[in-house]
Amino acid sequence: MSILSYLHVVLTTRLADLRRDGERGDSPVPTAVIIAGLVVVAMAVTALALTKANNWMNGIPSYTKPGP
Repeated sequence: MSILSYLHVVLTTRLADLRRDGERGDSPVPTAVIIAGLVVVAMAVTALALTKANNWMNGIPSYTKPGP
């Protein structure tokens, strides 16, 4: 049997096995959407915390910004 015939048979058999197995996992698209949503939420929480911290620092009467 030539190598090309052998590779053809192996590939055909493997593809048939993959077609038979209906459960191949989740699509990457919903995972990417979930990750993007988590990034947006994390950015919103960070912006809120930064705003609260800046307001708190500005509310201190004798606060001076450190600098050179």
